[in-house]
Amino acid sequence: MELLRVENVTKRYAAHTALDDVSLSIPEGSVYGLLGPNGAGKTTLIRIINRITAPDAGRVFLGGRELRPDDIYRIGYLPEERGLYKKMRVGEQAVYFARLKGLSRREAVVRLRVWFEKFGIMPWWDKKVAELSKGMAQKVQFIVTVLHRPQLLIFDEPFSGFDPINANLLKDEILELSRGGATVIFSTHNMASVEEICDHITLINKSRNILTGRVEEIRHAHGDNIYRIDFAGDKAALEADLTGRCQLLPLDEESQLYSSLVVRLASRDDVRGVLARVNERVEVRNFREVIPSMNDIFINAVNGKL
Repeated sequence: MELLRVENVTKRYAAHTALDDVSLSIPEGSVYGLLGPNGAGKTTLIRIINRITAPDAGRVFLGGRELRPDDIYRIGYLPEERGLYKKMRVGEQAVYFARLKGLSRREAVVRLRVWFEKFGIMPWWDKKVAELSKGMAQKVQFIVTVLHRPQLLIFDEPFSGFDPINANLLKDEILELSRGGATVIFSTHNMASVEEICDHITLINKSRNILTGRVEEIRHAHGDNIYRIDFAGDKAALEADLTGRCQLLPLDEESQLYSSLVVRLASRDDVRGVLARVNERVEVRNFREVIPSMNDIFINAVNGKL
């Protein structure tokens, strides 16, 4: 079931077109990666979804109806540009932001204490924001983003500035929110994070949507019939036997336990025949397709090489 639909959205700033007829559909309960190089139009699209700015053309639908002003209470947005009032106390500021999202003071305090304990920042409740480290300040902003339990969560580079331990903590919380029914839009340049937590992606480049789909389907669709073979036996004899049947490719890394080859087949139909040939020559330990990473796909798509 679809939660958010962007329909033929265009946005211009003077002579610059930030978004050019962009459409996408975000399934309910998904973790949806919004990808693209700097200046591609991702942040403009996020601002339109948040009603910070309006499109020049096109429409946005949330839950089957056109986006309305009061839908901001159904959305949580953590922007890339962080900002807290440095002279306010941490707890006081968190309560202030929670009340802007419609929570009573009492309910805000109850929920905030749970999250502050979970993130290990309860001792900082009565300290001024200026005393927080960058990582702790980002934790506070994450908490106030999710506190009102919105249907749609939008995170723009949420792991920026986090050490690996806290980045992993945040990743786990995002996945838990998704399992709890929230739909997540995740904008990032970190393709490893995309493979870890996203099930769908849209790639925007030069203001247009150039690639959309499920992550695993996209990765498999852009494979190049490349297979890695790990084996025990005579490597030179196997290479000689496969020459002419498939293309031998250089290895990125050697196995420390077995000999290895990487080959490109003319088509998937050749897999059975090549594997049978390999089995005749050596003892096969592993035979697997080499699927391109999202990082490779991102670079190739942006450079027009897909």
